[in-house]
Amino acid sequence: MQLTHMPTRTRCGVPALIRVFPLLLVLAGGVPHPAAAAPALTTRVRLVLSHESARPGDTVWLGVHLKLAPDRHVYWENSGDSGIPTRVDWSLPSGLQAGELLWPPPERFETTGIVTYGYRDEVLLLAPLSLPPTLPAGVLAFRARVSWLECISEKCVPGSAEITGQVTVGSATAASVEGQPLVDLWRSRLPQPKPNDFARAWWETQGNGTSATFRPLILEWPAGPGLAQPDFYAHTLSNGTLRTVAAKLDGPAGVTRLRKEVEIEKAGDPWPSSLAGLLIETDGNGKATAVHETTVSIQSVPPDRAGGQGGARAGGQAGAASPHSLWFQLGAAFLGGLILNLMPCVLPVIALKIFGFVGQGGQTPGRVRQLGILYLLGVVTSFLVLAGILIALKGVGRHVSWGMQFGDVRFVVLMTMLALLVALNLFGLFEVTLGGGALGRASELAGREGASGAFFNGVLATLLSTPCSAPFLAGALGFAFSQPAAIIVVMFTSIGLGLATPYVLLSFAPQWLRFLPKPGPWMEKFKIAMGFPMLATAVWLFSLTTAFYDDNLWLGFALVMLGLAAWIFGEFVQRGRQPRGKGLAWALVLSLLGAGYFYALENKQRWRFPKAAPTAAAGAAEEIIKEGPDGIEWRRWSPARVEKARGEGRPILVDFTARWCSTCNVNKNTSIEIESVRRKLKEINAVALLGDYTRVPSDITEELARFSRAAVPLVLVYPKDSSKPPLELPALLTPTIVLEALEKAGR
Repeated sequence: MQLTHMPTRTRCGVPALIRVFPLLLVLAGGVPHPAAAAPALTTRVRLVLSHESARPGDTVWLGVHLKLAPDRHVYWENSGDSGIPTRVDWSLPSGLQAGELLWPPPERFETTGIVTYGYRDEVLLLAPLSLPPTLPAGVLAFRARVSWLECISEKCVPGSAEITGQVTVGSATAASVEGQPLVDLWRSRLPQPKPNDFARAWWETQGNGTSATFRPLILEWPAGPGLAQPDFYAHTLSNGTLRTVAAKLDGPAGVTRLRKEVEIEKAGDPWPSSLAGLLIETDGNGKATAVHETTVSIQSVPPDRAGGQGGARAGGQAGAASPHSLWFQLGAAFLGGLILNLMPCVLPVIALKIFGFVGQGGQTPGRVRQLGILYLLGVVTSFLVLAGILIALKGVGRHVSWGMQFGDVRFVVLMTMLALLVALNLFGLFEVTLGGGALGRASELAGREGASGAFFNGVLATLLSTPCSAPFLAGALGFAFSQPAAIIVVMFTSIGLGLATPYVLLSFAPQWLRFLPKPGPWMEKFKIAMGFPMLATAVWLFSLTTAFYDDNLWLGFALVMLGLAAWIFGEFVQRGRQPRGKGLAWALVLSLLGAGYFYALENKQRWRFPKAAPTAAAGAAEEIIKEGPDGIEWRRWSPARVEKARGEGRPILVDFTARWCSTCNVNKNTSIEIESVRRKLKEINAVALLGDYTRVPSDITEELARFSRAAVPLVLVYPKDSSKPPLELPALLTPTIVLEALEKAGR
């Protein structure tokens, strides 16, 4: 069987002769000149295979590798205004069929006003080949004929070559030592697919350039600021082309807006209703920082005239939101903040707050209301600081997400120390005066009952709430993170108001405080009891560091030194009566802190230099992540693995989770890692992929943004029918929800 990738039509101006003339020049060897001669062919072509041997049912990647001499280039599937696309004609064994040829993003070349798209130095064109499960053992011989146009400056010469390769089919799988790394490298460079509503386009009804065969088009999509020259490289149009001249326009904050021109063959032909191609984002040096592949539907009029919203969509809206959707999202944010009070992350602070309300039992109603307002200010101020940080990160082009600070080991370690100091302070081991250090001061403030204690309780509640994504909160955050700065601020304020509301209501209803016990000696013991939830928080935070270190023993040693130093400080400095003894105690405290930091953390733990994050790169294709002998056989998530499983017609369960996400762990233990789900996965022959967001990898942040999420958990179920979109499950799961989704996906 022979499979052919058809070349793209040549593109240029309106009159037929003008459209053909540049191509004639190219094929003739460039612009005619008495001394001009066609350059000699230098491109070396070979067939690269991902595997040396494979089993029936495996997917083997076929790669056409073109190695070019310096200053030479060949063409992309859409060659542009001139040139001929590179073409691959496969000759494969009977019964085998290669998948669609996958093209890495090209470069843009411009010579004497003619714009083309292609590759210089080298390129690997890829095609997946799924081996049938019933394929007999033996040697498979592959053959392909490759034709290309090799150009240097304005001179070009056509070339062709026949390439061959083979794979042994048997009972074992063996990756090609040379081919697999090269295939993985170029697969990682393929454009990232985006949903069809990621970008928007509409015909510009005003402006110059509109004629019977030319029509200006406006494209926009969510992208960070600072893009020097974004562009859109279109695939083949049915009856025309997208002109290469592009102009960047001013658009709403967080949105890239671009003007292009569409050309049709002749007046009266229908205008295209959609465009498929690549959205290109470049920095000031012309380097591509992001390449997205999508299909854009074209609206007949600008969105603001059709009642639409002014921004490109990436699951949620980017740009200005409509009042109706904004009020809805504000309500969801408030409700999500309210529910955060019930999440395990915030429970230790709730314990502190209960103790604070007990201590307020003998105070005047006015004083109680004042403390409630101060707690509210602490929460809202902290959320506004978080909003400011996120806005600043978005401003420099960084991807942002809820709880992303827990992907930084320095934050996790410092929060562990803070939680330990708060617990020790509640146990009464020490008290910090105004001369104390920053962490000690923070812990003392969070454990006090006065005005500063109320405010800093709000700060601590906010910090501990960030790894949690409550129901209603996930969608609201996804909406907020794609919005301009003003809406981010309003949304985060709404979340803070929801988190603080129960305590503010309690402080303004003093009659409810009469049901609390009167202050007395028992409060000291209750205060000690409240230290245990905070100590449990310190243990939980300490457990998160295992994602960053192979061995966190020395971090544990440093925490012991910190605790011992706190006890000596409280016992012999604050409560000691002998001046000479206090001097020795101070020396011991400083020695312990120095040993804990410089010897344990810096020298032994190297706490600021965590191990490299695991990836789904070469050699990890068969990696299995399994909890216990009867656990689900998870494989690390990657877009390539989703594509592979969809190509095989298998359902997929994807769980984007993080060790610091309490909701994720509840979902796992109650609704995912259970026997009924394991049986269903085997029954429908599904693939289970785990997206570990513990260290906040950028590829998962982008994937979350595709589904209007700025936080985990996100659980997706892909149907075995690859034409159907994935099912997005709610943030809080039940076994019934998961099983019904898997049942639907397996049909």
